[in-house]
Amino acid sequence: MTQDAKIILYRFTLVKWYFIICKVFQAVDLHPEFKTQESIMRLILTHILFLSCFMTGCSGSDPEYTPDGRIIVTYWEKWAGFEGDAIQSVIDDFNVSQDRIFVQRLTVSQIEHKLLLATAGGNPPDLAGLWDRNVATLAEKGALTPLNRRLEQGGIQKQDYLPSLWSLCEHRGFMWALPTTPATTALHWNKAMFREAGLDPEIPPVTLAELDEMAERLTYVEVIRGGEPVQLYYPELTEQEKAAKDFRLLRVGFNPNEPGWWNEQWGAWFGAELWDGGDVVTATHPANIEAMSWFGSYTEKYGIVNYQRFGDSTGEFASPQNPFLDGRVAMVMQGVWMYNFIDQYAPALDWGAAPFPAKGDLIGQNISLISSDVVVIPRGAKNIDEAFEFMKYLASRPAIEKLCLGHRKFSPLAAYSDSFIEDHPNPAIGVFIELASSPHAEPIPKLSIWSEYRDELALAANRVYTGLAEPEEALSDAGRRIQRKFDRECQRWALTGEQRMKEWAEQ
Repeated sequence: MTQDAKIILYRFTLVKWYFIICKVFQAVDLHPEFKTQESIMRLILTHILFLSCFMTGCSGSDPEYTPDGRIIVTYWEKWAGFEGDAIQSVIDDFNVSQDRIFVQRLTVSQIEHKLLLATAGGNPPDLAGLWDRNVATLAEKGALTPLNRRLEQGGIQKQDYLPSLWSLCEHRGFMWALPTTPATTALHWNKAMFREAGLDPEIPPVTLAELDEMAERLTYVEVIRGGEPVQLYYPELTEQEKAAKDFRLLRVGFNPNEPGWWNEQWGAWFGAELWDGGDVVTATHPANIEAMSWFGSYTEKYGIVNYQRFGDSTGEFASPQNPFLDGRVAMVMQGVWMYNFIDQYAPALDWGAAPFPAKGDLIGQNISLISSDVVVIPRGAKNIDEAFEFMKYLASRPAIEKLCLGHRKFSPLAAYSDSFIEDHPNPAIGVFIELASSPHAEPIPKLSIWSEYRDELALAANRVYTGLAEPEEALSDAGRRIQRKFDRECQRWALTGEQRMKEWAEQ
């Protein structure tokens, strides 16, 4: 093991123990006396960690050059497995393409937390792979380097990228990252289940009303009649049996809570906004309330207990027991990555992908949720120019297409080579590209408090789904709590924003 690797391992061990000790304190119902001790222990650990990072970072023991004199650029990336292999292949190409810089990749879990600690300790890597949801938060925490000047000097322009993906990396007028492997979401449907239910397997729902109606026709249940179990489709139940919900779900047509990853953003298909772009969060936007009512209508119809029992019979998402992969859920909303799991766990699945159904004027508008992995230069990186040299290489069409093809995703660039589409293994890749090109590709709100806001909205969705609150009540509670926190963030920015913007412009 090299000295550099030993130092990195040492720092990670410290970070790991820091989080373990914090978890222990959080897991225990502490006496008030021990609350004080917890705070003291956190403070001591934090100082030990930062001091250690600072000392090792400034000890001069880090090799900055390879034996043949090349500058070493350290690159933290979260990807492992085939995704890690894909970026390493691009790195290897770059390292071979020139003799001045050597990019050294390290796979890092919980990367956003460790990057924040490393940056605060004054010894971050030169590059890091994050998600777009981290950009606004880490930029405002002073953990990232603005890229505007370097992008201009490097000839990388907004028009080189799909507008929706370039926008993900902007915050307060500055560019903080470049997109690498993007994703959009779409409806995935099981064509075999459509055939069995008497539906045309090539025609997915286009409207939300069609989705709800098809979900009923695809839902297969078991009910007791005359003391004997009878299996039939949901529409064949009597009105009394539907009202009693005294049946068992064998197959589910559609459940908006499966897998439950985007419950806070269903309003996008109803024309809702979660933020006014200024100082007000809009959790109670009428379209959000309408979307939450639709979300809760599924448990009202099929029963929360029935859904819970059905869920108990399914496996992990990344497994052959995933209910969509094993043919027990007919329709799900998923991202472009779903192909990888289909290919691995259910290669014989007969499936299709299409824009998720919408309502009213939004029908046919190609609404989708868009997100992306991104690459950033942390603030305080030692080799910024060399790190950007690699970013520029990664942004080139051959390199980014090689990476995205390795991830089985689509490129963030506005133009594609013919071979990229021809060689792509995902037969539905064109659907996801079309969705990313739509003006209705919906990103998360660019709020430094988005993580907390998302948690509040997810809690509201859960209260509605389980029947504990009405949609307006749940969203009002969530909006009230997050608005208080957002007000404090706005006040802080009012005090510090001008100076912060000036600093960013000078970098």
